[in-house]
Amino acid sequence: MKRVLLTIAALTAVAAASPAMADEAMAKAKNCMACHAIDKKVVGPAYKDVAKKFGGQAGAADMLADKIMKGSSGTWGPVPMPPNTNVNAAEAKSLATWILSLK
Repeated sequence: MKRVLLTIAALTAVAAASPAMADEAMAKAKNCMACHAIDKKVVGPAYKDVAKKFGGQAGAADMLADKIMKGSSGTWGPVPMPPNTNVNAAEAKSLATWILSLK
C-alpha cells in the first residue's frame, strides 16, 4: 500500500510539472525564445517580468494570447512584437497561461 501511495504521489508531481515543461517546449518550438527568455530581457521582456506586470489582472491570459497572435507595440518600449501567425488561439492561450504562472 505504501508503494502505491508513493507511486501516486510521484505521478501527481510529474503531472503538475508537465504543463509548464510542455509550454516552455512550445515557446521554443514556436520561436518565441528567439526574442524572449524566462528570466532576462533579450529583444523582448523576460517572461517573468511579463508575469509580474500582468499577473493577477482579470483577463490577462486572454489579452496576452491576443498579443501573441496579433503582435504588439509600445508596452515594453519602441521595439514591436510581430504577429505570430504560426500560433493558433489554443496555443496562444496555453503560452499566455504558462507565462503568467512564472514567478
